[in-house]
Amino acid sequence: MTTLPKRLAGAPGGSRGKWFVLLAWLILAVALGPLAGKLGEVEETGPNAFLPRGAESAKVNTELEKFRTDTLMPAVVVYTGEGAAAKAGADRPRLAPLVAGGEQLPPVVRSDDGEALMVVVPLSYEDEITDRIEELRDIAGAGAPPGVRAEVGGPAGSLTDSVAVFDTLDSTLMIATGLVVAVLLLITYRSPLLWLFPLLSVGFAAVLTQVGTYLLAKYGHLPVDPQSAGILMVLVFGVGTDYALLLIARYREELHRQEDRHEAMKTALRRSGPAILASAGTVAVGLAALALADINSSRSMGLVGAVGVVCAFLAMITVLPALLVIAGRWVFWPFVPRFGAPIRKEATVWSRIGALVARRPRWSWLMSAGVTGVLALSTFGIDMGLRQSEIFQEKPESVVAQELISAHYPSGASDPAKIVTRADRAADVSSAVRDVRGVARVEDGDRTPDGRLATLQVVLADAPDSTAAKDTVDRLRDAVRTVDGAGALVGGATAQTLDTQRAADRDLRTVIPVVLVVVLVVLILLLRALVAPLLLLATVVLSYFAALGASNLLFESVFGFAGVDWSIPLMGFVFLVALGIDYNIFLMHRVREEALRIGHARGVLEGLTSTGGVITSAGVVLAATFAVFAALPLVTMAQMGVIVGIGVLLDTFLVRTVLVPALALDLGRRFWWPGRLSVGGGAPDRTVDGSAEERAPERV
Repeated sequence: MTTLPKRLAGAPGGSRGKWFVLLAWLILAVALGPLAGKLGEVEETGPNAFLPRGAESAKVNTELEKFRTDTLMPAVVVYTGEGAAAKAGADRPRLAPLVAGGEQLPPVVRSDDGEALMVVVPLSYEDEITDRIEELRDIAGAGAPPGVRAEVGGPAGSLTDSVAVFDTLDSTLMIATGLVVAVLLLITYRSPLLWLFPLLSVGFAAVLTQVGTYLLAKYGHLPVDPQSAGILMVLVFGVGTDYALLLIARYREELHRQEDRHEAMKTALRRSGPAILASAGTVAVGLAALALADINSSRSMGLVGAVGVVCAFLAMITVLPALLVIAGRWVFWPFVPRFGAPIRKEATVWSRIGALVARRPRWSWLMSAGVTGVLALSTFGIDMGLRQSEIFQEKPESVVAQELISAHYPSGASDPAKIVTRADRAADVSSAVRDVRGVARVEDGDRTPDGRLATLQVVLADAPDSTAAKDTVDRLRDAVRTVDGAGALVGGATAQTLDTQRAADRDLRTVIPVVLVVVLVVLILLLRALVAPLLLLATVVLSYFAALGASNLLFESVFGFAGVDWSIPLMGFVFLVALGIDYNIFLMHRVREEALRIGHARGVLEGLTSTGGVITSAGVVLAATFAVFAALPLVTMAQMGVIVGIGVLLDTFLVRTVLVPALALDLGRRFWWPGRLSVGGGAPDRTVDGSAEERAPERV
């Protein structure tokens, strides 16, 4: 864990090696580029893509494939207002041709209060559902008298509105992320040229990531869904730019010390490589731990993200060094690092912050821990769970239609629960569920061609995504289990929401301990200590809860979200612990290096001063890339962007800048126990100015 393989560390440095590396990447990009555009072909968009594996609702979806009606998806047109009956009657002849072949357009259903009418239009999966919904909406919206509303929703309408979000997701994220990173790199480097090199390298990494993900999905059964595919590119941009900033900063330092730029790059890779490798390994393995999750979308995001991190790591330690060495020193213009010129760090803001922390380290870490602790208190007021009508930042037509249906019909009328049972016990199952509290009515469904299985449609009295409806599903499942030999399963939208909620709780208990152990092991191997890794891990966990609490305040007060999606606590934890530990790795790897050279106390401050600028830049870039999510129409992705962005900024400006250095200074050499630095290894301890032995830290 302390050195990179010699081939990786030295490949770009030689006069020929750099050209070989660049040529190899160019050949890969040209040869494999066409495959990069095929990632969308392997994305899983079926009914089980976002459900827990093994869930009862997922089993129902699988069983429904055996029925003739598995190719049907209903759309619902709901009419309200004076003249709604005339409008619905006029639309029926135009709606009939859109019905799936062999099916009849059901009659208009009038609500009990007489204020709404509903037409269910069975559509075929074999047709383009989104095109059919657009036709339905054109028909419903044409010629409506004043005061008459005609909204199209139902499962087919919801699917169409969701697809519309993901259709432009990848391109929107790529463009927005690229612009954000480019602007921040320009500000960071204040060079008209240098910012291009990290972006070019990230571009190579993006191509390799998309190709690798496509091949693993097609031939290795890697789960990929549209959401994880969208986040993948943001992750590659974020971590790739982080690694580029760290390497370039170390390379710039070495150019001041060495005249030969090839040797300077070799030294930069050798010294920054372990931190980059540890960071990439931590993030990749941490994300891969999501393979243990039950929710398919979480597993997809974790495994796909791990592929992206590995590809970003490979690009940043090969093609980026090659490009920089080929370009020469002039690429840093107008701030070209000259051989022999001093590296000015003493007058930076980071040296002043370090001096302030060193004066009263205990007060510093207590106050910073107190700030994060206060923010973390807001986690106790989080409302967990989002209804289907609350997952969009702006209500699409399908959500408006569902609200109208809920206002005038039994709320579950547009999307009833589905029961699959043995056909010879269907009557018994129907009798068992009719008297279940929360059931409005039970309707017979279809049978498989072989006559072995039958379906029942159970209209719930409450909205499909309400707590009351979930309780009804539990009662339905208990009721069908009392029918011996029926093998009945309860599914549908409400059951899917319930299963996802419970799986999210299980995933939290399963994945979080694994991620913590992985991160701890990496830190122990990198720092050759136990106390330091435990404290660093504790600071990142504290930062996560602070980020979750601060985000919740924004969700309630600024964004107006109704709650926090069930997937956010786990996904936020994995991303923040894996990504947040990066900055501690970058800092403490440098601190250990300096402590061996100049002593513990001065090493802490030298490490903070040396890495302050680059880590801050990396944190701002990573936070800004994830903040792009906040502008997306999906609430879940917006929440992910906000929590990761806030968490990264907390790690960058508070945890890494104040809390960790203050803890290290307060504990002294005990911070490195039981490593050799804790027993006097390396240079002797001195005060910050190096004039005398280190004094005991102040007591509060």
